[in-house]
Amino acid sequence: MRYLKFFIVLFPLFIVSRLNAQQKVSDQKMQWFADAKLGIFIHWGIYSVNGISESWSFFNNYINHDAYMKQLNGFTAAKYNPNEWVNLIKESGAKYAVITTKHHDGVSLWDSKMPNATTTLNNSAAKKDLITPFVAELKKSGLKTGLYFSLPDWSYADYDGFTRDRKRYDYKQDPTRFKKFQYYFQGQLNELSTKYNPDLLWFDGDWEHSGEEWQAKNILENLRKTNKDIIVNSRLNGHGDYDTPEQGVPVIKPGSPEWELCYTMNDSWGYQPYDNHYKSSNMIIRTLVDCISMGGNLLLDIGPKADGTIASEQVQILKDLGRWTKKNSEAIYGTQTGISPKHFNGKTALSKDKKTLFLYLDYKTEKGISLTGIKSKVKSIQLVGGGQVKFANVNDSDYTFNIPSTDFDQDVTVVKVSFDEPLDLIESPNGTSSLKDLLTEHKKLNSAADKLKQLANSLDKGINIFNDSNLAADGLDFNAKIKPLDQTVNNWVIKNAEALYKTTGGIPAGHYQGKTALSADKQTLYLFVEGSPTGPIAIKGLKNNISRIRIVGEGTMLPHEIYNKLYWSKIPGIVYIPVPKDKLDPELTVIAVLLDGPIDLYREKVGAIESNL
Repeated sequence: MRYLKFFIVLFPLFIVSRLNAQQKVSDQKMQWFADAKLGIFIHWGIYSVNGISESWSFFNNYINHDAYMKQLNGFTAAKYNPNEWVNLIKESGAKYAVITTKHHDGVSLWDSKMPNATTTLNNSAAKKDLITPFVAELKKSGLKTGLYFSLPDWSYADYDGFTRDRKRYDYKQDPTRFKKFQYYFQGQLNELSTKYNPDLLWFDGDWEHSGEEWQAKNILENLRKTNKDIIVNSRLNGHGDYDTPEQGVPVIKPGSPEWELCYTMNDSWGYQPYDNHYKSSNMIIRTLVDCISMGGNLLLDIGPKADGTIASEQVQILKDLGRWTKKNSEAIYGTQTGISPKHFNGKTALSKDKKTLFLYLDYKTEKGISLTGIKSKVKSIQLVGGGQVKFANVNDSDYTFNIPSTDFDQDVTVVKVSFDEPLDLIESPNGTSSLKDLLTEHKKLNSAADKLKQLANSLDKGINIFNDSNLAADGLDFNAKIKPLDQTVNNWVIKNAEALYKTTGGIPAGHYQGKTALSADKQTLYLFVEGSPTGPIAIKGLKNNISRIRIVGEGTMLPHEIYNKLYWSKIPGIVYIPVPKDKLDPELTVIAVLLDGPIDLYREKVGAIESNL
């Protein structure tokens, strides 16, 4: 599986009006997908018998093809209950599901009538068509139907590819043989299209041939004969309807209006009994929020066992997702891309009319929550699924409010901000302009926490008010000679002096939720952590290796764990750092991440990445 380059073609101005008309049709077709936000991916096949990599294990010669195919004898599906699967998927809050009808190994999970097809009905211990009952249950439930289909078939005798270092033939030298394969796989696609009338076709494996060799245009024409509104993902050599990044949560929003992150719960697509590297439900809920905030969907994978049961860890994650999606449905389905993080420390989304702003808080705080640069007048603030929240105007464009500690969600708290008109924003300075502003005690004005959040904002922008002070890296002997002195802020400055001494502006938005700063040599990244996080904090797109992580001012060492690093891709994994609650600063916590060199970030837009050959 891999990303696909999404090409943008600029047409002459004289056909712009025609393009606009086409876009309206496309928008209408894509609307259910854009509104769905959550889908469930199902990788099920004979690879679950031995718990090995789906298809790739024989392609990469980790096991030979004959040994791989013997798994057909152990693929029983004895406890397969499609009704239970669909109920669990629906309980998770997903609006669609995508199931593997055929992976690269060529094993078809439906009763394919194409000559020489290997099917679970005729060739496996299951002796069953496994797709038909599942699709029937999906349609009965009201969920949208998605079918995964591999273009290459490494087991089919007339396909040119076989393993990484062995080809059956050169398709350019034997076009007649390749045409036999084209007839075969197009026949299978016609079967899936006419038998199941799917809402979505999820292609994979297009990197092995060009769009012309796959006959991509012909594929789409045939599919649309059955369903003119069928949606196709981007893995058809540029002929798809939406972008499909894989595993790594995008740092910046993908270019396509609609997109979907396909994502595993652990490190495997299919069932592997010894892969216990599961993300927590909290991490996956926050990943869903990340996708929602950028206007995309999360396609979360499960890998059933050979007998058709689903691992308990996967079941629990789906149920935990369901708890959160049921509670916050108003702030999930049908929402659109949120606002810039400069206005709020957290993820956001907007309603379609832009009169409602949803704030997602994956941290708890009693120090006040800030919303800045809001030109539109706030009508009300309330908890989604809860009561009204009192708020105060700091000035014409900035607001602050508190949530009772008992009302915070264990994973992500959602706040609904309502306006009488579509939301309008302005640039808000929201930073500390001088040491005097920061360190002077104002009994009725800014709290210590508010001033420190403003300080973090200034540092993030590259404004360091300590450059002309006597602050040393260890904080000793610091004296700003300010009266009346805010002792709480002064103590915090001394404690966290390392993160203030000659530090420069932070990293671009999208890599970390919150404000950051960098040491003068760019080798230490400082993370400002507001409140008490509900789970580990995360850094996306960090190319560097991490030497060590510690809490500034205390020196306490912290572990970290990396998820979603694909060995065959240059895209970095996500760094997760658990922050112990007993080490959190009551005002603002600072974490120092020491790198193996000057910071290096991956910030490219979603594009094609190489296959895992």
